[in-house]
Amino acid sequence: MQAVRKRLFEIHSPLQWLAFAAIAVLLLVAVPALNTSVATDSALHLPDYLVPLLGKFLCFMLVAIAMDLVWGYTGILSLGHAVFFATGGYAMGMYLMRSIGTQGVYRSELPDFMVFLDWKELPWFWRPFDDFGVAMAAAILVPGIMAFVFGFLAFRSRIKGVYFSIITQAMTYALMLLMFRNNTGFGGNNGLTDFKTILGWSLQDQAVKVNLYTAAAGALLVGYLLCRYVVTSKLGRVLMAVRDQESRVMFAGYDPVAFKLFAWTISAMLCGLAGALYVPQVGIINPSELAPANSIEIAIWVAVGGRGTLVGAAVGALLVNGFKSYLTAAYPDLWLFFLGGLFVLVTLLVPQGLLSLLGRLPRLVRRRGNHETQDPSHEVAREAP
Repeated sequence: MQAVRKRLFEIHSPLQWLAFAAIAVLLLVAVPALNTSVATDSALHLPDYLVPLLGKFLCFMLVAIAMDLVWGYTGILSLGHAVFFATGGYAMGMYLMRSIGTQGVYRSELPDFMVFLDWKELPWFWRPFDDFGVAMAAAILVPGIMAFVFGFLAFRSRIKGVYFSIITQAMTYALMLLMFRNNTGFGGNNGLTDFKTILGWSLQDQAVKVNLYTAAAGALLVGYLLCRYVVTSKLGRVLMAVRDQESRVMFAGYDPVAFKLFAWTISAMLCGLAGALYVPQVGIINPSELAPANSIEIAIWVAVGGRGTLVGAAVGALLVNGFKSYLTAAYPDLWLFFLGGLFVLVTLLVPQGLLSLLGRLPRLVRRRGNHETQDPSHEVAREAP
């Protein structure tokens, strides 16, 4: 029991655990209650349309945390994490398409896009996705397997730095072009959409939307704790050593490939989970999710919030996407300029991310207090020749 207590306080201090509990209550209890239990004419009521929007943001925050694990703590800048996110999304989308049954436009057992493209039978790789459990397992395991194979080949070849980033970007672009093809069996340019139910419940039911939001909130909290557990362990210290001085880690007798591969695979699996929770809330998954700009934007979330903090990455994703939702509606032509300007300003003025500003506040307060209580005669004496 003492060992468990010690490990818990290694993960977080008591005050930090209290803050985590408060956030968990806010996400899991307060937000659903404000939507379902508060009268619609009350100022405290959370509108129905905000529930899936917040759920979408939570999925992005989980992706940012996963990205921070490999970039902030292991030093691997990936520009291809959208691949794992979209793969998880497509796995869930396939299940949702199979759940439509004969409720589609063409009243066929085949998905509507297959009927439109004159497919005669369901492809073999679609058949297991009649089952929700298979879809969820595929959403997590397939990105993990993809990441393991890709990472094993790349890390064993000593590819790192900007070259690794370029390869991951090329992987994203190649897969996007593949998914645009109609003969791949994933809906081509239009992707998968027009979902009706999940586990037999209508996706238009507000209670279902709240449950999907709650699932996303739970996944975010568990994903954060998992990553926090890793980075505060001995394994995490080795990951940070790989980030800072990989050659010295090798001289110390550790194999950096194994550690990098572990972080890379876990990160991909978390992205796949986020993608699976994202799709039923937004109602569509198509090749645009694989656009190279999306992977770059994920890196921007982490950089804006603060690398190597996990919390900062999540905050960065929330802030950027919150502003994006507002600005794309209010000033659609200026959104990309804002995103680029924000990244440049943070890089120049706050290179450690916005979360680092919180760490500076106590020092600024102490410095100001010392300045105000300082005896003026000291300044005179200091300036005297």
